[in-house]
Amino acid sequence: MARVVVEVMPKAEILDPQGQAIVGALPRLGFEGISDVRQGKRFELDVDDSVGDAELEQIAEALLCNTVIEEWKVTRLS
Repeated sequence: MARVVVEVMPKAEILDPQGQAIVGALPRLGFEGISDVRQGKRFELDVDDSVGDAELEQIAEALLCNTVIEEWKVTRLS
């Protein structure tokens, strides 16, 4: 059994309204010096050792992200 993390982020050229809302709120809360925030998603999967990297990539592309506007990265933790 292995733990796999799939991180999904908006592509750099895609506007991120949630990230911009956070950037706007930080100074109002007293936090200075932060010029940009990008908000993404993190998925943690427990997979059998039989699940290969190619299959994990298929899962990420088909189900966990919108490949038109998002990038993804798969990392095996154990």
